[in-house]
Amino acid sequence: MDDKIKKLTGKNKQDFEPVAKSLVDNSDVELFRELVERDGFLFDFVKNNVAQRIYNACDEKNYKNLLKFLDYYSPSYDDAIVSVLAKYADEDLTDEMLEIFENGTEAQKCYCAKFFSYVQDPLALDMLRENSYTANESLNANCAATLGIWHDTESFNEALAKLKSSDEFEKLAAVKFLVIYGDRAAIPAILEAMKTSSMSENIAGVIPYLISLQELINTDYENGLLVLSNIINGLGEILGLYLVIDFEIFNALEDLISQPPTGAGAVVLLQAREKFEILTENDEYMYDEDKNTKDEIKDIKKLLNSVSKKKLQPQIDSEIRETSPFVFTALDYTDNEDLVRELLRGKNQTLILKTLEVLKRMGVLDNTAKTVALLKVSDENIKSIIRAL
Repeated sequence: MDDKIKKLTGKNKQDFEPVAKSLVDNSDVELFRELVERDGFLFDFVKNNVAQRIYNACDEKNYKNLLKFLDYYSPSYDDAIVSVLAKYADEDLTDEMLEIFENGTEAQKCYCAKFFSYVQDPLALDMLRENSYTANESLNANCAATLGIWHDTESFNEALAKLKSSDEFEKLAAVKFLVIYGDRAAIPAILEAMKTSSMSENIAGVIPYLISLQELINTDYENGLLVLSNIINGLGEILGLYLVIDFEIFNALEDLISQPPTGAGAVVLLQAREKFEILTENDEYMYDEDKNTKDEIKDIKKLLNSVSKKKLQPQIDSEIRETSPFVFTALDYTDNEDLVRELLRGKNQTLILKTLEVLKRMGVLDNTAKTVALLKVSDENIKSIIRAL
């Protein structure tokens, strides 16, 4: 088996062509299973080559043999397999795929969901909708992508409604659906959901798959920066570090640095500077990352270190106001006691608590501030924290 995998993934045409042909002609399920199990150990370009080799080995005589591979799902090979099945699909094969979609395993359903992006049989519509919010991320993604290709307004509107759910996990699932569905008309609703969610970093961490950070910042400056801020906050704990490359964070920050300074921009740059210092100073963050990710993070740190903190600091105070979406982050970088104390006049109880914590950091927290805060706060948990400060 190792020898076959080596030949199939290698560069020698005389080796990989016979193995690929044998794989399909003989429905070599064990070889395909082994290939799928090695997904995480093969470079993307290698898997792309193998997918093309499998596709090239198929013809009108052997294409149905691919049905035996559907028990082992891989996003690396699903398009090659499904595009062949769709190429030769007739009414009988479509009926068989419908039956598999209804009664098959999750792996089989993943392939079926993608199959119906090619063969748009209306009988698959309900199954696509039903399988869009399962525990299987690949199945959800394939269903959402296919429904997007179909321009299915019912599933789109249902996802928009879910953005208002009190269940944060349901809200996040709806965001993921809408991002993969691919209609940018959902962006304003997704941004509003992010602003009110306790999982704002998770939501921000998928938005750039629908619209790039640079484009979002250029077209909707404040919201774009808020997405970038949430992503930076989540890196290393909630979000994978590979996203610095996927989302071209270097370019977004470079553009931000080149623009006229604003309070929001200064907050995000200081936040980013601190985050990338932490990422590079603690080995546990980057220990398992590949060289490209490590190099990108180091380049971002170097870029941010080229910015003067003294030049950014004066801009921060413009965001020390209750209505600013950056106020919580801005409070971490301000030394303006008067502006901080003004926040005690507000209505946001979480912000009042944060304000007291900042006053304590400054060494100016007094009983008057605590008394004012306790009079304005009704949440007993927050009151307990305030008393303990």
